[in-house]
Amino acid sequence: MPLVRVSLRRGKSPQHIAAIRNSIYRAMIESFNVPENDRFILVHQHDAEEFDCDPNYLDIARTDDLVIIQIACNNTRTVEQKKAFYQRTVELLAAEPGLRQEDVMINLLETAKENWSFGNGVAQYA
Repeated sequence: MPLVRVSLRRGKSPQHIAAIRNSIYRAMIESFNVPENDRFILVHQHDAEEFDCDPNYLDIARTDDLVIIQIACNNTRTVEQKKAFYQRTVELLAAEPGLRQEDVMINLLETAKENWSFGNGVAQYA
């Protein structure tokens, strides 16, 4: 179960935000073998003074449209799957809502399966 957190500057339309959520979810299905309905995506919008990101770190020219995607997930995926996921995510986000690939930052936080409870106080994967 990936838990996705998306951070971006405030001011985008509901359609833009929906396109981001849908593109990330599609990339997870296609590249991470995430099953249908395993969708938990939280969007956090920030005012400019709350969103402090270097515009040129690692010589990548970022704009104010930067989207930071952080995903907590099981530690079961290969490096190849991760690379495929990163690439597919930026491809889908470039198509809709039209983000530049330079404006997509992705971070995975991997955890053991027993660290999840989906409800009812049960560790379903343990």
